Amino acid sequence: MGSVADWSCQFLSGVCYPHAMKTLRLFALLDQLRLARHPVSAEILAQRLGVSLRTIYRDMATLTQLGTPVRGESGLGYQLEKGYFLPPLRFDPDEAEAIMLGLRLVRARGTGGLHDAAARVAGKVADAMGQQRGEQFHDLPLLAVSRERPGEDQAAQWGDALRKMIRERVVVELTYSDLAENESCRRVWPLGLTLFDDAWLLTAWCEMRSDFRHFRLDRIRHLSATGERFAHQKGRRFQDYLDRL
Repeated sequence: MGSVADWSCQFLSGVCYPHAMKTLRLFALLDQLRLARHPVSAEILAQRLGVSLRTIYRDMATLTQLGTPVRGESGLGYQLEKGYFLPPLRFDPDEAEAIMLGLRLVRARGTGGLHDAAARVAGKVADAMGQQRGEQFHDLPLLAVSRERPGEDQAAQWGDALRKMIRERVVVELTYSDLAENESCRRVWPLGLTLFDDAWLLTAWCEMRSDFRHFRLDRIRHLSATGERFAHQKGRRFQDYLDRL
């Protein structure tokens, strides 16, 4: 397999002219700024891209001349203005393989909305790559296999509903059966889903316990939306739970 630069240059013209290399570097620089949530120093950018500080300064000047809204703060670094729309990004070989493997893993692990969405995403990514690269993307020799698990169809059904409820922050009433087959009814705020090797797990804020609780999707017996919505509250968010770990 060729280098990232060799592979990416084929998207531009088929030949790695110096101008094309600079264009690729500018795309990479924009990618770094797009991913950053806080200003990034020129030193860090130079280290990530494997170039000199002088090159970073020149490239930043070029981006500014092209009208890219880059904000530079002395002592802090560079940051893109919020709301800036970046042109489509080019995927290097590792990125393309990571995307395909992830999509195939999603399709292998379940049915329902996510399974179908993964197929649509693969098609959109391939279309964006162009005919030749798109066909190569579809034919990548990467396979994801998952064994069938009891209750997986039921878990997939709840998963589709819960992902929508999480997005819309809807209070949920559910009936849950624990490992000892004891059933309980709960009113919860659905916060996030985690995929483990053997099960999907819902993390929620339980009104009855006034604390975070976890529910395996394959052990949920009934699920319904109350129509009530909850607001993000500090100490009751999915990130707050993750911070406890």
